[in-house]
Amino acid sequence: MTAEPLRHQRAEGSIILAMGAGGLRRHREAHAAKVRLPGRGHEAILINTGGGLAGGDRFSFDITAEENARLTVTSQAAERVYRSLGPDAGVAVRLSAGAGARLLWLPQETILFDGARLSRRIDADLDPEAWLLAVESVILGREAMGETVRQVRLHDRWRIRQGGRLVFADDIAIDGAPPASAATLGAARAFATVLAVAPDADGRLDRLRAAIAGHGSASAWSGKIVARLVGRDGFDLRKALVPALTVLAEPEALPRTWSL
Repeated sequence: MTAEPLRHQRAEGSIILAMGAGGLRRHREAHAAKVRLPGRGHEAILINTGGGLAGGDRFSFDITAEENARLTVTSQAAERVYRSLGPDAGVAVRLSAGAGARLLWLPQETILFDGARLSRRIDADLDPEAWLLAVESVILGREAMGETVRQVRLHDRWRIRQGGRLVFADDIAIDGAPPASAATLGAARAFATVLAVAPDADGRLDRLRAAIAGHGSASAWSGKIVARLVGRDGFDLRKALVPALTVLAEPEALPRTWSL
């Protein structure tokens, strides 16, 4: 008798969250994905009760800020992506913001361990009068723990539409050893992409560049601002990322989970 191939248990999770101008409109959570709404009412904290992601896990987040709503979404802790035995871990994020809405997508860092495989997609549909701030930051192993990432797979895909028109598209792909040339990460092992879509984006550029200092740079055009930051490790990255997000989030405050 031929033995059946070993099947590894896979984790799944999904969140559907909609915030209106008057408060919560919809809240649905399934499996290992949970969301908590602390006292402020317009802040949501995502929790992965599985303690991380492994190959073949699938998580999805459908987040909506309705007309004139304010919503800040963060995570309880950094997400960990462990060594895969073959397939990618998959994360799908869908963001929607109505007219006059202010939506902040501010999850904490994603830590990729050696051999990790992650495919993440972020799609946003914004009203022409909506405001969006989004960040994704990645740490390649924990330097303080002596971890070295020799092989990793990451595909980060962003597609942002405003009024149905594509206004920002970005793909980051690593498959193999982390890029270490002078034109890529060099000696850095942490990096972040920050995007703000706002009518006053141009007016924040100088302050943003001052906050980033030697950790990267930023550009603004056509009602949006994009920044890339790098750091020696996660703490080094945060020293620039937190001030940068503070500039772009005003008048909203960063979640407490982002405190250094």
